Amino acid sequence: MKKNNSNNNNVFVYSTNPNFSFNQEEENAETLLPQEQILRVWLETKHRAGKAASIIAGFVGKEDDLKELGKKIKNFCGTGGTVKDGEIIIQGDHRDKIVQWLQKEGYKQSKKAGG
Repeated sequence: MKKNNSNNNNVFVYSTNPNFSFNQEEENAETLLPQEQILRVWLETKHRAGKAASIIAGFVGKEDDLKELGKKIKNFCGTGGTVKDGEIIIQGDHRDKIVQWLQKEGYKQSKKAGG
């Protein structure tokens, strides 16, 4: 899990120009099709008091679509979780279940990562 938001290089603090307008572009304006997504699923226990969490990363697309995918995965696994920093975090070790479900849903390039 990322600690800092290194992909956001447009940090704006202050401008003395009275005509300045800050237009923030949406980086992931379009969501890739499920067949084109390359998702990685791994297990993480660091900074979680020894509890395991399945992390799904690599989604390219809108934040709303990522949240919808996270909701579907949580429902399928029957457990809690969250979506933040471009990753889906599912409570517990559900890597095999998640990869199987993703491949069934059309995310053919999803696979387990890590040890």
